[in-house]
Amino acid sequence: MSSPQKQKKVVVFDYGFGNVRSAERALARAGADVEITRDYDKALNADGLLVPGVGAFASCMTGLREARGDWIVDRRLSGGRPVMGICVGMQILFARGIEHGVESEGLDEWPGSVEPLQADIVPHMGWNTVEAAPGSQLFAGLDPDARFYFVHSYAVHDWSLETLNPAIAAPKVTWSTHGKPFVAAVENGALWATQFHPEKSGDAGAQLLTNWIGTL
Repeated sequence: MSSPQKQKKVVVFDYGFGNVRSAERALARAGADVEITRDYDKALNADGLLVPGVGAFASCMTGLREARGDWIVDRRLSGGRPVMGICVGMQILFARGIEHGVESEGLDEWPGSVEPLQADIVPHMGWNTVEAAPGSQLFAGLDPDARFYFVHSYAVHDWSLETLNPAIAAPKVTWSTHGKPFVAAVENGALWATQFHPEKSGDAGAQLLTNWIGTL
C-alpha cells in the first residue's frame, strides 16, 4: 500500500507588491501547503516559490530588492528550484521595463523589454484566450478556448531568447493578443511565469496552478 503523497510547500513571496491572499487561496485550492512570507530561508527552501506583482515595474523591482527577492530568485534558479512569476512578477523577470519613457532594470533572467501595450484600449482588463505553446505542461488538460483574467498596461511583444545547445530544451512561449500579440506565459526550465492572473481565472486558473504544483 503506497503512502499518501506529501503536500508540496509553496511560498508566496511577500515583498509588498501582489495579491498575496488571493494567490494563497488559489494555491491551497490546487493542493499546495502555502505560506506567505518574505523569510529568506523559507523562500529559498520551499518546493516552489511564487512571485506575485501588481503596480509599476520600477516599484516592484525596488521592493523585491529590498526584500532580497532578487537574490532568492537567482539562488533558486541556480539550483534548479522552481519559481513562478505572475503579472508584474513575470514582467520583472525580463531585462528591462519601460514606463512613461523611463527604463528600469529587471532581473534579466530573460532578454527583452516590457513596454506599453500597443492597443486602442489600455489597460487590457478582462478575460482572454491564449495560444498555448506546443507540449506545454502549464496548460496541459486545458481547453484551447479556455479564458484567463488579464489586468495590465504593459507586456513583452518580442521573444528573443535563443537556445543554441540542443541538449537544453527550448523555452515554451504562450501568446495572447490585445491589439498586438504579446507574451502571455513562459515555461523555461525551473522558471515559469504568466502575464495573466491564474488566481483570478476560475477553474482554468486552478487547473494551471495544479499543473505547476504537480511539477514541483
